[in-house]
Amino acid sequence: MNYWIPLIEIILAYLIGSIPSAVWVGKMFYKTDVREHGSGNAGATNVIRVLGYKAGIPVMLFDIFKGWFAVHLVYLFPHDTITPVNLTWLRIILAIAVVFGHLFPVFAGFKGGKGVGTLAGVAIALYPIALLIVLGIFVVTLLISRYVSLSSILAGISFPFIVIFITGQTHHGLMLLTIFVGFFIPATHIKNIKRLMKGTENKFLFKRPSA
Repeated sequence: MNYWIPLIEIILAYLIGSIPSAVWVGKMFYKTDVREHGSGNAGATNVIRVLGYKAGIPVMLFDIFKGWFAVHLVYLFPHDTITPVNLTWLRIILAIAVVFGHLFPVFAGFKGGKGVGTLAGVAIALYPIALLIVLGIFVVTLLISRYVSLSSILAGISFPFIVIFITGQTHHGLMLLTIFVGFFIPATHIKNIKRLMKGTENKFLFKRPSA
């Protein structure tokens, strides 16, 4: 087996994740670093909060695409000698690499977003049915509470239960990845959890912010 190919794919996945769409869109088109405003997060939600939907929606779609594309890198390179089980393990490693790149982007001073959008892209590639259920939980929670953070946390926590017990996933790596997500999402929202407990968390406005 040629180990250089998986290594190249892992590096590419990290670099793809490192593309800081939120930072670049803000600086290039609005002369604003979104990390210095709103929640200080380089993610689509904060872009919408600071710059509006016109900027935030493309950022969100690109972050999702990053996660999806990184997992599909395995289909752009030859893997004639790798077994289907090991190929799935490689896709899992690429998923972790792209999220890590989003969190710590080499192209933006290693200060990135929380990875929810990129994780959604990964889920589209690896867990499409489970993602639909999780998305439903996210949307319902958001409509009721208007807290994006709370919606993300509940969706993340529910994810491994849905994948393992509802969709019946049996691949150990895919199950472990969902458990990781279940802990990862709340861990990246510690500050939000504290604000939620204090009642100071910002609610999401279903309209374009005023200029």
